[in-house]
Amino acid sequence: MAKTIIHKADSRGHADHGWLNTYHTFSFSNYHDPERVHFGALRVLNDDTVAPGRGFGRHPHDNMEIVSIPLEGDLEHADSMGNKAVIRKGDIQAMSAGTGIMHSEYNASKDNPVKFLQIWVFPSRQNITPQYSQVTLNSSDRKNTLQQIVSPRANGATGVTIQQDAWFHLGDLDKGIQLTYGIKNKGDGAYLFVLRGSVNVEGQLLNSRDGMGVWDTDQISITADSDAELLVIEVPMNLD
Repeated sequence: MAKTIIHKADSRGHADHGWLNTYHTFSFSNYHDPERVHFGALRVLNDDTVAPGRGFGRHPHDNMEIVSIPLEGDLEHADSMGNKAVIRKGDIQAMSAGTGIMHSEYNASKDNPVKFLQIWVFPSRQNITPQYSQVTLNSSDRKNTLQQIVSPRANGATGVTIQQDAWFHLGDLDKGIQLTYGIKNKGDGAYLFVLRGSVNVEGQLLNSRDGMGVWDTDQISITADSDAELLVIEVPMNLD
């Protein structure tokens, strides 16, 4: 019998700083819940809206895998590795902070907000040389299926790579579509986060911005209860 945990959208941590309106699925910054620190190797799932022309100034990270998924608008990135880019909906960005990086993220628009998911995953190796990757994906390739956007290694696979045995997938599903997600590594779990609409996961109805962790199973049944967008994050549950 699969084990599950559900995090309803309205149970998330929330902070409105004026320039930043952010929701935290897991403990972050001033939000701390000892029952919601991480799901396996998944440490942070932040749902951020940044006001026009504002953003996160230059700040440090180390020994963390950081994935950004833009949902709306243009996010301007710069880092100490020399990377400068604007990431938009359809793009996926990943940074392996390793021994340490500095970076900044700003809303590139003076008129419109930018919305994106910021996701942190514990790395499988400490103190590696920092790395950066970014891709633009064809969103039609996730229509009524799950499109891989993050994996542990390239091998010709779609998406970016991170330093952890983790896989991210996005699905854009029509109402009534049924899928099965097969767990890739024994002992892994999957965290499912609904971006839009309603999805039934293992008999549990999830609505927009609800999250659900599933583990101790080989596969997960997914049915779109309405037209819906879904993010699936598979991670090791054991951090040793």
